[in-house]
Amino acid sequence: LCCECGQAHPLLDNHLYNFQDEVDDELICHICLQPLLQPMDTPCGHTYCFKCLENFMQEYSFCPMDRKKLSFQQCHKSSLLVRNLLDKLVVLCPFKAECQQTMQRCELEAHLQNRCPGFKKYKSELQRKKNPISKGKEDPPAKGETSTPKDPEVSSGGSSLVAESSGAAVVSLGTAEPGLVNPAFEETEEGESLGQKWSYRTSLVAETTTIEIHREDPEEELGMRIVGGKDTPLGNIVVQEVLRDSVIAADGRIAPGDHILEVNGVNISSVTHCQAVSFLRHPGPVLHLMVLQEKGFSNKTAQQDSSATNREVIHVTLVKRDRSEPLGIKLIRKTDEAGIFILDLLEGGLAAKNGKLSRNDRVLSINGQDLRQGTPEAAAQIIQTTESRVNFVILRQPGVQLGEPVEDGSTSNSSSSSSSNGGSPVHHRRRPDQNHYRRKSNYQKKTVAIKKEPKESLGITIGGGRDNKNKLPIYVTSVQPIGCLFRDGRIKRGDVLLSINGIDLTHLNYYEAVSALKSNAASHSVTLKALEILSLNSPEPSLDIREQGFSWSPLWITWLGLPSYLHFCQDIVLSKGNLESWGFSIVGGFEESKGNQPFFIKTIVPGTPAFRDRKLKCGDEIVAVNGVPAIGMSNSELIPMLKEQRNRVTLTVVSWPGSLV
Repeated sequence: LCCECGQAHPLLDNHLYNFQDEVDDELICHICLQPLLQPMDTPCGHTYCFKCLENFMQEYSFCPMDRKKLSFQQCHKSSLLVRNLLDKLVVLCPFKAECQQTMQRCELEAHLQNRCPGFKKYKSELQRKKNPISKGKEDPPAKGETSTPKDPEVSSGGSSLVAESSGAAVVSLGTAEPGLVNPAFEETEEGESLGQKWSYRTSLVAETTTIEIHREDPEEELGMRIVGGKDTPLGNIVVQEVLRDSVIAADGRIAPGDHILEVNGVNISSVTHCQAVSFLRHPGPVLHLMVLQEKGFSNKTAQQDSSATNREVIHVTLVKRDRSEPLGIKLIRKTDEAGIFILDLLEGGLAAKNGKLSRNDRVLSINGQDLRQGTPEAAAQIIQTTESRVNFVILRQPGVQLGEPVEDGSTSNSSSSSSSNGGSPVHHRRRPDQNHYRRKSNYQKKTVAIKKEPKESLGITIGGGRDNKNKLPIYVTSVQPIGCLFRDGRIKRGDVLLSINGIDLTHLNYYEAVSALKSNAASHSVTLKALEILSLNSPEPSLDIREQGFSWSPLWITWLGLPSYLHFCQDIVLSKGNLESWGFSIVGGFEESKGNQPFFIKTIVPGTPAFRDRKLKCGDEIVAVNGVPAIGMSNSELIPMLKEQRNRVTLTVVSWPGSLV
C-alpha cells in the first residue's frame, strides 16, 4: 500500500482518496475524472492532474478537452488558491475498520505515518510476513541438491518438462510445436528428399532454466502479462509481454514467448489461468521461476550417448485408425545426450489415451528402426508412413510413473495435430454448422436505469477504449464510494459499458467515452447498458483478494468469452523468404468432442518473420487467413493453408491483453 494515501495503486499513478463529500466539478480532472492532484493549467484554460497530463502528452499533441494544439512545456502549475482548495478537501481514512477519522487531504500522509492504528497494524503485519513467506518458498519440499536429477513427478499431479539429466537442460525441438508452420522440414523445389536433408536441416532449440527474481518490496508487481492455462487451448502458461521499467524488465532474462513451468518449486504447467495468476502474484522478496525459452533454429548435432544404467526398457504399441491420424507426441532432441525424448503428450491424443508412454522417455526404436542416434524428424517420418500399428521401444528412468489414460471429451483444448505427424493432415472430421462456434458464455447483459441529482456524479472510473493499444471496449475499473452508481449497486468493477442514454460506447476511444459519460451524467436520469463478466469455472469466485497492490484490469481469460461484436480485428501482414518458416505455432480448431474452438498463437520463434515483425503476440486469436474465416476449420485444414502461402500472408487477429502479474 502507498505510504502517502494508504491505498493500492501503481507507483507512477496518482494517489487514491475516499472523499467525504461530493467534489465540485470545477475541481475534477477531465482525464481521470478524480479531484485534481498537482493541478496543471493549459494555455487554453483547462486544468488536469500533473501525471494525467504528462502521460497524455506522451502520445498526443493536443488538449484533451478542446483538441487544440498543445505541448507539455506550455503548461504551468495552477495558482496557489486552487492548490489550497484541493488540499483542504475532506477525506476519509482508508483503514475504516480500525480508524473512522476524517481530515484534509494534505493531512492524510502525516495521519497515516504517526496516528493511524490501521496503517500501523498493516506495516507490522507486513514486516512479520516477509521472512516466513520467503523461507517457505525458497525451500520447497522434495527438492534435492542441485546435483541430484530432478524427478518429473511433482505434488500438483502434473509432469515437469525438465530433461532428466539436468535442471537446466538444453533441448532441441526438432519437430514443430503443435501446428508449427515450418517449411524448414519440407522438400525444396530442387527435389531434395527428407532423408537427404536430415543431416543438415536445422532444429528448433529451446532451453529450460531456473531464474531467481529479487524484489525489494515483496508485494511489488513483477511487471509481465501472461496468457494460457489448462482451461484454455494454449495449455501452458506463456509470457505475452514484459512491461518497461518493471522488476522482470530490470532482470532482463525473461522475454515474451517464454513458457513458465514452475513458480517457487510448484509445477504450473497443468493449472488453470486463474491459479497461475494467483501463484505469480503471491508476495515474497525472492521468486524462483523455471521457464522454457525458445532460442531459434540451430543445426547443432547431438553429442555422445549417455549411459543407460539403472533404466528399464519398455515396449509400447499404439494403433492408428489410418495413416494420417496423429499420435499426439511432442519429440525433442537434447544437446547433451544423443537420441530422441518425449517432451509432452497432447491431451486427448492417441498416446495420452493409451497411457503407457510418459514424458522424458527416450525412444530407442520405432517399428524396428534404430533411433538411438536418430532425430525427431526421422521418427516423425516413420510414424507418418505407418498404416496402423506403431511399435515403440523406450528407455525409462526408474520412478517415472505412467500418466492416466484420458477419456474422450474430458480433456482441455489442444491442437489437433502434433509434432509427431510433422504437420500432415489429421483424420478427416465433419465440419459442423457455422452457428456451432462455441465460446464460454461468461457474461450477461443488464440495463441499469437510475434517478439522480443533476450535479451528482456517476462515481466510476473506466479503462479501455478503441485508442488503447489492444483496442478494448470501455470497462469499469472502479466504483467509488461516492456517486449514484455505488448507491445503486448494480454496476460493478469489470463491467463492459455498452451505452449511456442510448449513446453507443463500444466504438469510442477513452477520451470520447469520458466525455459521453460526463455529459450524460448531468441529467436527472441515466440509463446504462452493460455486460457483466461472470466468474469462470474456477474454485475462487474472483482474484480480488490477491489483487491488492496491483493495478486492476480484467484477467486475460475473461476477454475470451465476449461476443464477437466487441472484438476489434486487425490485419497483420507477414513476409518471408522461400526457405524460411513463418515462425509461429497454433492451437485450437474444430474437434469432434469439443466442437469449434478459436485458433490461438501459442509460440513465436526468435529470429523468424513473425518474431521480427513484432506485431503478433502469444495468445492472439486468428480469425482469418488472407480473408478466409478460420471458424469451423480443424487444425489440419488451417496449417496447409498457411504453408501454401509462399512469401506473404495476411493474418486477421484479435489481441487481448494478458493478465498482469
